[in-house]
Amino acid sequence: MSILEAIDEQQAAVLSRIAEASSTAELESVRVEALGKKGSLTQLLRGISQVPTEERAAVGQAGNAARDLVEAALEQRRAILATAELQARINAAAIDVTLPGRAHTIGAQHLISRLTEEIVEVFRGIGYRVVSGSEVETCYYNFTALNTPPDHPSKSLADTFYVVDRSGEQSAIAGESDVVLRTQTSGVQVHTMEDCELPIYILAPGRVYRRDVADPTHLPQFTQIEGLVVDKGITFGDLKGTLEYFCQQVFGPARKTRFRPHFFPFTEPSAEVDVSCGICGGTGCRSCKGTGWLEILGCGMVDPNVYGYVDIDPEEYSGFAFGLGVERIACLKYNVPDLRYLLEGDMRFLRQF
Repeated sequence: MSILEAIDEQQAAVLSRIAEASSTAELESVRVEALGKKGSLTQLLRGISQVPTEERAAVGQAGNAARDLVEAALEQRRAILATAELQARINAAAIDVTLPGRAHTIGAQHLISRLTEEIVEVFRGIGYRVVSGSEVETCYYNFTALNTPPDHPSKSLADTFYVVDRSGEQSAIAGESDVVLRTQTSGVQVHTMEDCELPIYILAPGRVYRRDVADPTHLPQFTQIEGLVVDKGITFGDLKGTLEYFCQQVFGPARKTRFRPHFFPFTEPSAEVDVSCGICGGTGCRSCKGTGWLEILGCGMVDPNVYGYVDIDPEEYSGFAFGLGVERIACLKYNVPDLRYLLEGDMRFLRQF
């Protein structure tokens, strides 16, 4: 085979491989194998020096023409492949603006937190301020200073969580140094009467703990809000007017209220407050057990014995106190049949509020 035939054969082979290349990387490999320092076409052109003198011009022209043709084919194929690869990258990274956006769920306050703030704002609007205290309290502030008798059932292990010492031994239940998880936020009231100047108009929200088995109407942990007023000339009429205003603000002006005599160690006289049933409108149904009324809170005038623990003269000052459970208010306001729904974290239930 003459060198001219070899050049033609190499040219045809290289052009065929260029046409078959499917990527710029593969095309670069063809270029190196044909036109690189050790490429097949380069080696042929270097052999021109061994061709007879009279044939060198023709062989040189054929070799240069073959190299130019291959380089032109490489550039043309490279442009085509580079454009295709760029389009592929664009397609892979493209955002389809015609697709609907992905909705992100917006969070919200839990019903109990929201209702607590709502109740607090009602009382702030009539001059009350918010105070807080420790959830771990001594028996003195949780029971004794609130005029609770030593043998009161609420002080038993069946009703209250007592905190044990490091040795793991239970404290003596009757001692005033005992420590408990507070059963009510009333202890905050005692601290406030000890530390603050009169008059006092406070609200004490917070978690409280009792040894109740969770059921539709009881929880071992719940949110309580207690209020205290101590001032000159406070009467039961002030208490009644305040709580009627509160009920109308929370439940609406259509709901009625009533006060029933009751007993609490720290108030005298004491009462429980009912609100008319929102389901039957007061005519009687299963929710209100046919009475037309639902109990919402306890209240009363501060017992003079309580003032004795905080050095307030009951002849000069009087006051009232009240306490309510936020979970219970939530159930009554929104007609929720089971307190446990509020704590289970079921979003199907919570999204309703």
